[in-house]
Amino acid sequence: MIIGVPKEIKNNENRVGLVPGGVRQLVHDGHEVYVETNAGYGIGISDEDFIQAGAKILGSLEDVFAKSTMIIKVKEPQAREIALLKPHHILYTYLHLAADEPQTRGLMESGSTSIAYETIQPADGSLPLLTPMSEVAGRMATQIGAAYLQIDHGGKGVLLGGVPGTRRAKVTVIGCGVAGTNAIKMAMGMGADVTAIDLSTKRLAELDDLFDNRITTLFSNIENIETTVQESDLVIGAVLVPGAKAPKLVTRDMIAKMEKGSVVVDIAVDQGGCIETCKPTTHQDPTFLVDGVVHYCVANMPGAVAKTSTFALTNVTLKYARMIAKYGVEEAARMDAAFKKGINIYKGKLVYKQVADDLNLEYTPLNID
Repeated sequence: MIIGVPKEIKNNENRVGLVPGGVRQLVHDGHEVYVETNAGYGIGISDEDFIQAGAKILGSLEDVFAKSTMIIKVKEPQAREIALLKPHHILYTYLHLAADEPQTRGLMESGSTSIAYETIQPADGSLPLLTPMSEVAGRMATQIGAAYLQIDHGGKGVLLGGVPGTRRAKVTVIGCGVAGTNAIKMAMGMGADVTAIDLSTKRLAELDDLFDNRITTLFSNIENIETTVQESDLVIGAVLVPGAKAPKLVTRDMIAKMEKGSVVVDIAVDQGGCIETCKPTTHQDPTFLVDGVVHYCVANMPGAVAKTSTFALTNVTLKYARMIAKYGVEEAARMDAAFKKGINIYKGKLVYKQVADDLNLEYTPLNID
């Protein structure tokens, strides 16, 4: 198969779809790999590094799409990229379609097949291709929240861990999956007073055990969320419903009751966000104020630590890239039920029901058995 790796064009996105080690493996498997010039520049990977791994370098995004059958990316395609997709293309990347109707319609109109990293799901319910980026985003959320609590960044001037004789900052994490747990780990490590909120009592018990009863765990309901949010210095939204739009658990009224200079970080913003007042921002312009509360809602948070993120991502995406390249989408789906769940759009048809329901678009059952 002919595989293309374009340079990411989303705002301040320096990750790249493959590292040279991944290129080398695919070339060893017998495939051709084309990489757009300077695709790895932002993380110190040169064109020469890709060439030594066996790739050929092309001069433009358009050249990569024209030459390739499978396109391996990191972030969802932008309008310029969607316009280049043809029916023969296989797009393999993060998509997050449930909160993005224009992208979904554009991919359908292209007639191409789109596979979402974030919905590849084994029988145990895990999301192996989302996990490393959730780990990164969760750890970053606390780190970033701590920075924005500083007065010079618009916050109230509270140190997360305090010092002897002063109170510690109150940090609330809503949603305690991979991202939320990593946010809690960082907050605990920085000495904060942490409350974890989740719908699963089993998960809350696990967290209580994991952190040796040093955090407060609360069941997710409107009263617990409202009371805790208004008392918090930092609220981290980390709610995930696989493939679906995130529910709005923190309302504008709750935000209005927070002390001015408090901070919210919505990790779920790429799935629509779980905080009502949140809207996607960029690394270039990451924050805004609502009722005096600082909102950080960057939709590609791991792009800020692009080197770590790229290598962590390739570790988990390469397996399925090799399957697609060797067997094709259809045979790979027959072989691996987890991979089959990653197919969101097949030959222009929307085949992921939750996305169709969230966007009120026509759903077509995937029939490749």
